[in-house]
Amino acid sequence: ESPRKHAHKSLTNLRSASRTTESYPNTKQKTMSGKGKGGRGEKKSTTASAKAGLQFPVGRIGRYLRQGKYATRMGAGAPVYLAAVLEYLCAEILELAGNAARDNKKSRIVPRHITLAVKNDEELNKLLGG
Repeated sequence: ESPRKHAHKSLTNLRSASRTTESYPNTKQKTMSGKGKGGRGEKKSTTASAKAGLQFPVGRIGRYLRQGKYATRMGAGAPVYLAAVLEYLCAEILELAGNAARDNKKSRIVPRHITLAVKNDEELNKLLGG
């Protein structure tokens, strides 16, 4: 059997398969993904970090705040705010350290680049330096 005939057979099979679904428009077909109305069972939980649009773990920071006994009560926004502040500081330091690495013609950030970044930035040096 030639490859051309084989391709023709598979094409014919595809056409007949599409005809069968077209002839029954009201039949429900199972889909593997997507958010449909079927299967209202378990839905994927959304993390607090995703809700806040952060990369840092809001839940873990909240747990640390509770376990650290810093206060008897804690607001719902406290771990979100702290996670946002920590993420911002980390991004700022990594940005400057990346620039320092590039200045030294390196593709990786090493501890020396972080030190240079903090020392050369006035505000970060005041915050983290002595």
